[in-house]
Amino acid sequence: MCCLFVLAAAGCGSAKPSAKPASAPAQPQVKTIKLAHVVNEKDPYHITALKFKELVEAKSQGKIKVEVFPNASLGDERALIEGMQMGTVHAGVITNGPIGNFLPELAVFEMPFLFANEAEAYKVLDGPVGQKMLAKFDAINLKGLAFAERGFRNLTNSKRPVRTPADAAGLKVRVMENPVFIDTFKALGVNAVPMAWTEALTALQQKTIDGQENPVNVAFAFKLQETQKYFSMTKHTYSPATIVMSKNFFDSFDKPSQDILLTAAKESAQYVRKWGAAQMAEQLKAVQAGGMEITTDVDTKAFQEAVKPVYDKYGPRFGAWLKEIEDAKKK
Repeated sequence: MCCLFVLAAAGCGSAKPSAKPASAPAQPQVKTIKLAHVVNEKDPYHITALKFKELVEAKSQGKIKVEVFPNASLGDERALIEGMQMGTVHAGVITNGPIGNFLPELAVFEMPFLFANEAEAYKVLDGPVGQKMLAKFDAINLKGLAFAERGFRNLTNSKRPVRTPADAAGLKVRVMENPVFIDTFKALGVNAVPMAWTEALTALQQKTIDGQENPVNVAFAFKLQETQKYFSMTKHTYSPATIVMSKNFFDSFDKPSQDILLTAAKESAQYVRKWGAAQMAEQLKAVQAGGMEITTDVDTKAFQEAVKPVYDKYGPRFGAWLKEIEDAKKK
């Protein structure tokens, strides 16, 4: 038996080894970007986020995915900024004002009546001044990809029509947590109450504040006609939004992928600007139909005169930036 076993074993040893199955090609690693914002699905920020997602996933052929978190589900804007700095949040569409608390130079764009119209704002934001500002984000561990759209801000309240600064005086108005905004409204005689937008909605419903200031698209998206009776087209500030990423997370992508992210952000910004312009008239009609009175004959010159102390205070801080902005507007 031993002999037979050895012969059998020897016979097995002489057989050709079976061929290994061909290995499947390695699947490309998919990276997912968690992008958050604080507003609802009707807001331009969400439109921006969805367009960015569409473009990134198409341009990367599915190698980069974008997951969108609306409605402050990952925190308010300060929390999102801090999360991106730490890397717990990958990206966001963030209002200019809160970022200005981390990057003081950015607050220059909050100066009242800095831009006469959208075309002026876009010329500055998309040109050398805007690109120079986006580069500053690196210093606070963020990556500024592109300036998207919030829009011209207007005053709403539940007390009375506002045509002049005198009409606004005494109103208790929520403003962004940003010194320039606070000082602008104090100059108008308004009781400025800085708070996050998520808190402001509750305050409006509970009538602990009289009003707020935001673009038309916010009044529409959040049905402010349910808590606010009067809408004044003050256009006191043009407010950009920024598509921004965690710098560490951005740096984890290779150069071709980084180029995709930058291009997609710029294209998303252009898209939402056109989208917003096309929607504004219908949005105004909607809030008006809901009972909001629209005041268009605002005394802009009186408002500009009233906020001159803001330029006196912040001129020394923003002087060089203000000059660059004024020069860019003339080109």
